Amino acid sequence: MAKIIFLDIDGVLNSNFWNNEHQKEISNGKYIDTEKVKLLSVLVKKSGASIILHSGWRFWFGEDLKPLRPEAGHLVELLRNEGMSVAGMTPDLTTEEIRKTKKFSKIKADEILMWLKNNPDVESWVVLDDLELHNADVEKYQVRTDAEQGLTETDVEKALDILSNNKRSEPAR
Repeated sequence: MAKIIFLDIDGVLNSNFWNNEHQKEISNGKYIDTEKVKLLSVLVKKSGASIILHSGWRFWFGEDLKPLRPEAGHLVELLRNEGMSVAGMTPDLTTEEIRKTKKFSKIKADEILMWLKNNPDVESWVVLDDLELHNADVEKYQVRTDAEQGLTETDVEKALDILSNNKRSEPAR
């Protein structure tokens, strides 16, 4: 049985605070705070969970999980440096309207639920995201990060608690 971390990137592995202080890195396509990646690695190592990307960043990867853009390549490199990798991605349920209005949070919960339905061997799971997911059942498994700070030690502890105390039950739709 597997443990899963559904990972968003913006507002989790970077933050508004970090973005403001690192304009040179951002201009070079490096949008990730390495300290946040180290915190994520603590969560992965302590829980034994796999990472499923449910961020808009997943569109920067091919179906084979190979990076299609330099930003994605940098993410893969940082994860690899900490002994992690992306094991998969949630399906894309976006519509033209959602893409136009950038209201991705409206369907993120449905994408997670579809991924879980297609992967019944999941024992427990947690969602790391700074956005409201508009689904009370999924939000019970969410650690909602503060976009100003990104992932914190407190968030990692909450995620560990969720992963160790939730045993798979299908959330209602």
